[in-house]
Amino acid sequence: MSRTNLAHRLQHPTHFTYSSRTVVFALTARKMLRSGVLWGCIFGISVYSSAISYTSIYKTQAERAALAAAYGLNEATSALFGPAPGLQTVAGFTAFKVSMTLMIIGALWGLLSITRLLRGEEDSGRWELLLSGQTTRKVATAQVLGGLAVGVIALWALTAVITILTGLDSKVDIGATSALYFALAMVATAVMFVAVGALTSQLGGTRRQAASYAAIFLGLCYAVRMIADAGVGVHGLIWLSPLGWVEELRPLTDPNPLALLPIIGFTVVVASVAVSLAGRRDVADSTLPHRVKANGRFFLLSSSIGLAFRMVRPAVVGWWVAMAVSGLLYGLVAKSAGSTISGSSISNVLSKLGARGAGAEAVLGVCFLVMAMLVTFIGAGQLSAARGEEADGRLDNVLVSPKSRTSWLGERLTVAVSVLMVGAFEAGIFAWLGTASQNAGVGFAKLLESGVNLIPPTLVILGVGVLTFGIRPRMTSIVTYALLGWSLLVVIVGDIGAMSHWILDTSVFHQMALAPSVSPNWEANGVMVGVGIACAICGGVAFKLRDLQHE
Repeated sequence: MSRTNLAHRLQHPTHFTYSSRTVVFALTARKMLRSGVLWGCIFGISVYSSAISYTSIYKTQAERAALAAAYGLNEATSALFGPAPGLQTVAGFTAFKVSMTLMIIGALWGLLSITRLLRGEEDSGRWELLLSGQTTRKVATAQVLGGLAVGVIALWALTAVITILTGLDSKVDIGATSALYFALAMVATAVMFVAVGALTSQLGGTRRQAASYAAIFLGLCYAVRMIADAGVGVHGLIWLSPLGWVEELRPLTDPNPLALLPIIGFTVVVASVAVSLAGRRDVADSTLPHRVKANGRFFLLSSSIGLAFRMVRPAVVGWWVAMAVSGLLYGLVAKSAGSTISGSSISNVLSKLGARGAGAEAVLGVCFLVMAMLVTFIGAGQLSAARGEEADGRLDNVLVSPKSRTSWLGERLTVAVSVLMVGAFEAGIFAWLGTASQNAGVGFAKLLESGVNLIPPTLVILGVGVLTFGIRPRMTSIVTYALLGWSLLVVIVGDIGAMSHWILDTSVFHQMALAPSVSPNWEANGVMVGVGIACAICGGVAFKLRDLQHE
């Protein structure tokens, strides 16, 4: 919605379908309802596919017992993905397979959504227009949280409905009450990190800072939970991590509703503090003071491409740290996890995913699939930032100079590709450091090659995003992240189940060989790079011909 249109609606309530006192809630709820429905479908499909694939792969009790023996006592996989009780049942396997993934996705969805709706709107100047109506900063922040709650409810409802329908299958047999409780557990991290993002939106001076602070907190929560589950005698640390609280809910296996108490308490306290801080500060200000220096900082400002990198530097550094830590952790546990699953039925599951090697290499193949997703998030984030410059009107100031649209877009893509390449190389290097410390026997060259192998799928998604940016700019983030989510869902669900190869081929991750468990498919990689470049060129031409479009 443009500033002129929004101001007109606020000044002329008769033309506005919502009460001027609840307009912030209504606008937020309308946006987040669509997002909640979309991600609810993705959550539900993940549950459905996991349950059905288990019934088709592990048909006998002996096969299920072998699965439980391989994974149930594996401390390495427990540290990475959480404990695996009840693997002899469909419900237990489903909870283990999707819980940690959905918890992380839910947390990211929550923190990114709230920082965009609070700090992002404030950065763009639209927050001032909203506050020109009959509301205050404190009330408006509370209304945004209420609107986001509508999205969370939609996320929970869709997840619950699909889980209930899945449980009607006699082979699955998950009751309605258990399904409702499981859906509640899966959205609990989204609820908590909505509150965390609301707080960091008051602490940070920009949306990127707010999102970075929340993401760092999420990383710390995951690290504490991982240490608690690593079997080193400090499981009590689980109660220091919000992710640990959700894990202790133990849905579909051994429900523990008392773990809801810290989740509810944490959410209420953090959200209340966020609303209180919002009422105490001025618009465009932050609670944490900015560092003031006498001399200006001109690092990277000697060129426009340097400026482009500097603008995205905080988020980029955060992603690079995440890639380095992930690669190191995966390398550290690869040998232990590989020795545990060797010769077990888990090897068959990894083989279906495309990790056809043995031992540590098979485990690392799946781990690099996870890191491919992280690298793709880096690229998608850079494209969203470029769209944000246009949407907020900052690009207008750049293009009044002699710089052309083509050169601006080319520089932003150069920065994006450079950033994701650094992240991919980091994945290989730090994974090697972890494996080398454990004498896992995986060479540096092979792991570096595995890191390079992460780049082509990202270039496809980046290219499609650029094409969307050129044709339908307002759909840029939606299309980019939808393609990313679809590709991940298809490769996890389809490779294990019996999905048609026509659907499998729509996933860019399915086209990527899971190195180092197998050698990279450079022919397929070349095709993906070509598709990405072609889409980017077409998107660049369309961008050059169209008008700039603000929100």
